[in-house]
Amino acid sequence: MRLRVFYGWVVVAVAFVTMAIGVNARTAFSLLFPPILDEFGWDRGVTAGAFSFGFLASAVFSPSLGRLMDRRGPRWVLLLGVGLMGGGLALAPAVTRPWHLYATLGVLVGGGSVCLGYTGHALFLPNWFVRRRGLALGLAFSGVGVGSIVLLPWMQRVIVGRGWRAACWAMAAVVVLALLPLNLLQRRRPEDLGLEPDGDAAAPAGGPARAQPDNVVDPAWVAVDWTLARAARTARFWWVALGFVGGLIAWYAVQVHQTKYLLEIGFTPEVAAWALGLVGFAGIVGQIGLGHLSDRIGREWVWTLACGGFALCYALLLLMRASPTPALLSLMIAAQGMLGYGAASVFGAIPAELFQGRHYGTVFGSLSLAAIVGGAIGPWMAGALHDRTGDYVLAFWLAIAACVVSSAAIWLAAPRKVRAVAGRVRKPPR
Repeated sequence: MRLRVFYGWVVVAVAFVTMAIGVNARTAFSLLFPPILDEFGWDRGVTAGAFSFGFLASAVFSPSLGRLMDRRGPRWVLLLGVGLMGGGLALAPAVTRPWHLYATLGVLVGGGSVCLGYTGHALFLPNWFVRRRGLALGLAFSGVGVGSIVLLPWMQRVIVGRGWRAACWAMAAVVVLALLPLNLLQRRRPEDLGLEPDGDAAAPAGGPARAQPDNVVDPAWVAVDWTLARAARTARFWWVALGFVGGLIAWYAVQVHQTKYLLEIGFTPEVAAWALGLVGFAGIVGQIGLGHLSDRIGREWVWTLACGGFALCYALLLLMRASPTPALLSLMIAAQGMLGYGAASVFGAIPAELFQGRHYGTVFGSLSLAAIVGGAIGPWMAGALHDRTGDYVLAFWLAIAACVVSSAAIWLAAPRKVRAVAGRVRKPPR
């Protein structure tokens, strides 16, 4: 009985560890960025473009990733990610030209991170929970914060002591040795084990179906068998896509360029590395807290809070140009991590409220194209504008504008008008 109830949380725990390693192995590009620039002397936009190109290349197979999830389940997707990311990190020390960087830390690591990160897990984790969907996703994704405070400072020490190449090899070993055996355990949906979402027991064969939480607001919409073709003919699909583009522009523009920016305005390499790690650590609070909050007040409100957090983060970075104080740095870390990173807790929940069904993996895989495009545009845009203008001011203001557009788009998608979250479900009169 207890094993049945808690199996969903075992799935979350495995996802927690996978996210801790898989996402931070990609985030470490921000730490590798300065020594690679110093060694090769390439343009900043060209070098940061490797991170962006990896996102764009992974976008090509993102819809296929959703179909693979629908047909084969998470083990195939996650183990593919381990192979791609481990191979990219192991080969990166051999780079001598920009295209080598694009192929290794770009295409291979970027492709692996899509499988092991937010997109790969959002393809199946929403299937395991309804009442506590936001909390479960927030807990799983908070592994990124724990991993950041452990892995990123460790990797910075390896870079300082033994060079960026040794750091790549070390991270490749962590990815393969830790994640290869762990992800043999994952399952696509609770029904595969005779369960229903939230750890409930499945109804016996031939018996009456178990009542589900009465959270459906638009029965006609929910009754549709949402294939990709049907979903793409709705305005809601494209509003979510636009929201994802704007949100991921803001997220990854700062993630890739933050370390270099902090170095340029006077912080030490150690402080800059710890700042990157602390953002992820603060994200533990943001992802769990805002995930739980989204189950009470709705996904749109939490996405708006997250966009506001990123906008505040950029405003504080602009203020630090004139006053690079520890107080402003601490506020920037808190805004980015405790608010901005909370977007991850509703990243999978928003499309699931709208297009849940047999083809959800394919629909979400296609929607994640938009997120990937945003994640690619952000770092490239910031680097290219810095090369042109000599600073990040224009890039940071454009990222703030992207936050505003993203928030508005998710309100227009209106998942609250399809399914209510648990905190908004009307209780029947006694």
